[in-house]
Amino acid sequence: MTVVVYWRPGCGFCSSLLHQLDRAGLTFDRVDIWEDEDGAAYVRSVAGGSETVPTVRVGDHAFVNPSASELLRLVAEEAAELLPEGYEPPQPGPIARAFGRLLGG
Repeated sequence: MTVVVYWRPGCGFCSSLLHQLDRAGLTFDRVDIWEDEDGAAYVRSVAGGSETVPTVRVGDHAFVNPSASELLRLVAEEAAELLPEGYEPPQPGPIARAFGRLLGG
């Protein structure tokens, strides 16, 4: 399984996500949608026609503007080999846990 982060220069959300994923030690590929037309087309195909970044592909799943913690939890569950040995995914904070309980999670 691979993780691909589609980004563009000057995007603060992209910079933040890339930094957090690097800091976690996640193995992933980067695609600059301003330099890669196929990458831009992929983003448009999963983001309702827009070029919203960051967009992340994990295997066959696409996530438009995900949080790093959500993404790292998913990768830890689906492709732990992409994370450093012994990595522990971040746990949801109290607000996210309460919201999850409201939704039945």
